[in-house]
Amino acid sequence: MRAQDAAEAAGAGADAIGLIFYPKVARFITPELAREIIAALPPFVTPVGLFVDDDVTTIRRIAETLSLATVQLHGEESPEQVDELKPLRVIKAIRVDRARFGGELRRWQAAVAALELTNLAGIVTETAGTTQAGGTGVANDWGTVTEHVKAGDFTNLPPLIAAGGLTPENVATVIRQIRPSAVDVSSGVESRKGEKSAAKIESFIRAVREADAEER
Repeated sequence: MRAQDAAEAAGAGADAIGLIFYPKVARFITPELAREIIAALPPFVTPVGLFVDDDVTTIRRIAETLSLATVQLHGEESPEQVDELKPLRVIKAIRVDRARFGGELRRWQAAVAALELTNLAGIVTETAGTTQAGGTGVANDWGTVTEHVKAGDFTNLPPLIAAGGLTPENVATVIRQIRPSAVDVSSGVESRKGEKSAAKIESFIRAVREADAEER
């Protein structure tokens, strides 16, 4: 929500920063503010626009206005909508509901093959039972995610991005447990809602790097 937070995250080593275009959450920002935040980023740090159940036309319009190449979808968007968004790269959030998670993974596996979803760039885990999209601070069901990782249920899907209640204190454990390709954090590095803490960002990224080094 603030250009200084984006710059500090990038300076600490973040690969991407998120911009939320969902008016029903506290971290919602306008395209005008997003433009200021993007301008604060150094080269090679990816700005990602987050949307919830918007139509393809709206997503495309905002992405084109801000020159975004990557979007993250946190609603009930279909594989067909992801296909329509080509050539935008899409990260799709899937809620880790124990009863439905495996079925959702299989649905997206089938869609990747049937629709050739070459633009589906990642699957990000979202905590089940929460009413807002991302940034709830509620811990995810890592046991369920681990079961599906071990069962090979992420095979033929794009990279797994772990998210859901991550903090500098627990992110290393999650990395060791499920070995995701990336991690996504919001409330876990905030000093107050919408304001990031430079110290927490640095601590979080340090914990990620240390855990990642152990896995190499």
